[in-house]
Amino acid sequence: MKPFDEELVSGGIVRSVWKLSWPVVLLNVVNGTHGFIDQVLVGRYVGTEANAGIGVGWSLFMVIVVFVSSLYHGMNVVVARYAGRRDRETMSRVMFETLWFSLVFLFGVGAPAGYFLAPHAVAAVTRPEAAAHALPYLRTLFVLGAPIFLMFLITGAMQASGDPRTPLRLGVLTTALNVILSYLLITGAGPFPAMGAQGAALATCLAPLAGAGLGLSLIFRRRTISPPPSRIWFARDLEVFRTVLRIGLPSGVQAVMMNLAGVGLYYFISQLDHATAAQAAYAICYTQLFSLVAWPSWALRNASGTIMGQNIGAGRPRRGRRGVYVAAAFGLSWALAGGVVFVTAPAALLAVFGATTDPVLGIGVTFLRYLAISGVMIAITTAFTGGLVGAGRTVAPMVIAIVTQIFVLLGGCAVLAALDRLTAEGIWAMIVVAHTARMALTLLAFHVGKDAVVNVDVRRAAPGDASDACA
Repeated sequence: MKPFDEELVSGGIVRSVWKLSWPVVLLNVVNGTHGFIDQVLVGRYVGTEANAGIGVGWSLFMVIVVFVSSLYHGMNVVVARYAGRRDRETMSRVMFETLWFSLVFLFGVGAPAGYFLAPHAVAAVTRPEAAAHALPYLRTLFVLGAPIFLMFLITGAMQASGDPRTPLRLGVLTTALNVILSYLLITGAGPFPAMGAQGAALATCLAPLAGAGLGLSLIFRRRTISPPPSRIWFARDLEVFRTVLRIGLPSGVQAVMMNLAGVGLYYFISQLDHATAAQAAYAICYTQLFSLVAWPSWALRNASGTIMGQNIGAGRPRRGRRGVYVAAAFGLSWALAGGVVFVTAPAALLAVFGATTDPVLGIGVTFLRYLAISGVMIAITTAFTGGLVGAGRTVAPMVIAIVTQIFVLLGGCAVLAALDRLTAEGIWAMIVVAHTARMALTLLAFHVGKDAVVNVDVRRAAPGDASDACA
C-alpha cells in the first residue's frame, strides 16, 4: 500500500499546500484541455453555431454532473478526515459505497430523465441553428456519460487521501485519448465519419474508460493509499450514504444553482439581437478561455479542502485554516496573470477558435475584459469555499450561491430586460457583480464561526456486523 503523506499535516504549511496543489492544478488544466480543443475544432470545421451548441449542451449536462458530484464532494470531505486519522478501512468503505449509490442514481434517474427532457431544455435556451448541434451532443452525454462520473470519483478520492500525482497521470492519459478521438470524430479524419458536435460528446464519454479502468486496477492491486473493500456485500451501508449526502448535498445544490444560472444566462443571451454570436462568444470566452483561470482556482479549492480536512482529522484545525490562505494566494497570483493576457491579447485568443469577425469578435473582446476582473474574485472565493467544505460547512456556500447566482445575477439580468436595457455588455457586468458579491459573502462566512467543525463520523462496523460503535 502507498504510505500516507505526513507532510500534509506537519511541517511548513506553504510546502504542504504546494505539494498538494500543483498536481491538482495541472490535472484540472489538463482536463480542461479537451473542451478547449473541442471548441477549436468545431469552430474551425463546423462553425460558430456548433460552438454555441456545445456551450448550451454542456451547461445543461452540468446540472446532472454537479448533482451526482455532490455525493463525491461529501465523500471527499469524509475521506480527507479519515486520511488525517490514518484509517484506511473507513476511507475505502466510504469510497465504494458512494460509487454504488451514485451509479444507481445515474442509471436509474439521471440518464433516462436527461435523455427525454433534452429537447425541451435545449429549445428553451437557444435558437434552432444552435439547437441542431446541442441536442445530439447532450443526448450522447446522457446515454454514455458514466465513465466521466467514474473518473471524477476515483480522482477525487485519491486527492482527498493525499495522493494528487496518480490522478494527474490518469488525467493525462484520458485527455490524450480525448484529443485524439475528438479530432477523428469531429473532423471525420481517415475512415471515421464527420460527426461534428456529437463527435465531441462521444469522445468525451469514451476517453475516460482507460483512465477509470487503470485507476480501479491500481486500487485493487493495492497500489494506492486507499485499499479495495475488504469484502463485497449486498446490503448497503446507509450510515455512510446519509453522512456523505448530508455533507455533499449542499455542495450539490450550490453547484446546481451555479449551473442553472449559466443556463439562465443562455436564455437572456438568446434575447439579444445577435443571440447566436453572443452565445458563441460566451461559450468560447467563459466556458473555455476563462477555464484557464477558473480550473486552477477550482483545483486550489480541492487542495484547500483536503488540507483543511486532513488537518482537522489530525487534530490541527488552525494549521488547516492557514493552508486556505496560502491556497488563496496561489490562486490570486495565477488569476492576475491570466487577467493581463485577457486584457492585452483578446483578439489573438479568440482567433484560436476561428472567431475573427464581428459580431462574435467584438462581443468576445469586451467579455474578456470583464472576465479579467472576475478571475480575481473567483480565485479568492474558491479557495475559501474549499476551506468551508473541508470543515464540513457546506451549507454556507450553498446559501451564498443561491443569493448571488439566482437573485443577484439572474435577478439583475431580469431587471435589465424589464427596463429594455438588456445588452451583452450589461450581462457581462452582472457576472462581475455576482462574482464580487460571492467573494465578499464567502470571506464573511469563513471568518464568522471560523472554529466550527462539522462532525462527519460514520460507523466502523461494516454492513451485517452487530456492532454499532461510532468512529
